[in-house]
Amino acid sequence: MNRLTGRAVTANTARMDDATPPPAALARAELDDEAAPFRLVRPAAARGTPVICASPHSGRIYPAAMMAASLLDRRAIRRSEDAHVDELIAAAPGFGHTLIAAQFARAYLDVNREPWELDPAMFEDELPAFAKARTARVAAGLGSIARIVCEGQEIYARKLTFADAEARVRRVHQPYHGALAALIAETKAAHGVAILIDWHSMPAAACARNGEGCDVVLGDRFGAACSNTVTGLVERELVAMGYRVARNTPYAGGFTTEHYGRPGRKIHALQIELSRALYFDEAELALTPGFARLQQDLGRLFATLANADWSGL
Repeated sequence: MNRLTGRAVTANTARMDDATPPPAALARAELDDEAAPFRLVRPAAARGTPVICASPHSGRIYPAAMMAASLLDRRAIRRSEDAHVDELIAAAPGFGHTLIAAQFARAYLDVNREPWELDPAMFEDELPAFAKARTARVAAGLGSIARIVCEGQEIYARKLTFADAEARVRRVHQPYHGALAALIAETKAAHGVAILIDWHSMPAAACARNGEGCDVVLGDRFGAACSNTVTGLVERELVAMGYRVARNTPYAGGFTTEHYGRPGRKIHALQIELSRALYFDEAELALTPGFARLQQDLGRLFATLANADWSGL
């Protein structure tokens, strides 16, 4: 399919190296102006399911021009990543689900925002009238081009230009969502329904603010983006594995969930936030032994999703 211009892989089984290029490959990609904006891993055609798994925030490409304008070094700026989420869900195609993962860092361009959700204070020239400058995410410094990383540190040493923003949107956001929209349409045509699961990770501190704490937050925009049949199944499976699961607090879903979730049209979108405390040391930016267990448990969830009867959606 010509519209799906990212690096595509067809997999009978999903390998870790499909999801995580070696460091040398990443270094080459950072220097390559033609680096693909996303990776697409398809299941074997005979095993395809209605489920699409997306990882919008695990990209690790930081273009040199961005880093040259940044106040922060690579270690500091990486704290905004949903680190290793693409690896956690790498097994999905082996169960028949399609996988799409953004390759550029969310700090460069966040594909889980409206493309023109821009902060005027970050730019030396005036933004066009169509820019969405007055949103809660822009006010928080987390528009489509972030002003801060998660600890509140300012990213840029100088103001950007709108041409900078436009280039990033056209390079990353538009191809990613062009591919995702095409996948949804293709999946619905093949199965009569499409189920998009948007995978994220959240800081441990965010989990602690949620009452007694939680390990996973399921965001379906309070039922507006996804049928309870889907959300409920995911919740039951995770609870049965011993995870503490919350719904819609503190995360009800972002741009992707809101933009695509249309249960009345048989398109369901569910955001899943995983606590980084389950698998990642946020201070050291390193995986912990919990990674293997979580990855294995997500494999069990993928098996359940593959075997589910979605004919009633």
